[in-house]
Amino acid sequence: MNNSQQNLIQETFKVSNDGRMHFGEVIGRLRQAGVESYTVDYRSHQTTYHLSNDETLILQIGPSEQGIEGTFSAAGVQAAIRGAQQGRVMYPEFKHLSMQAGCIGYTVWIAGRHVTYYGRKGETHVEHFPT
Repeated sequence: MNNSQQNLIQETFKVSNDGRMHFGEVIGRLRQAGVESYTVDYRSHQTTYHLSNDETLILQIGPSEQGIEGTFSAAGVQAAIRGAQQGRVMYPEFKHLSMQAGCIGYTVWIAGRHVTYYGRKGETHVEHFPT
């Protein structure tokens, strides 16, 4: 991974976590940096970016003051997603809402155009990118 790619990923990570960039913009910038997929793990407080050449970059996210609910609610995750898609919910609130819905993390498959959300017991919810 070259410095330009790493800087673009790090800047996108920061701006998104600050709630200053919508999901669609994040995906566009990460695609430009060569990111194929990325995984957010709320439990280990990190995001791992995977490039198409199998290189990775791991960035730490600050621990949340809120815990993750024990019961996974796909409907709760979907409500957070819809809010983000409508521009009402930025990433800090999305993180809060998805954790409240029992989501422990998710993988964004940029190349595959979908996101897989995970619960504590292996539950999953797959959300395809809007067309």
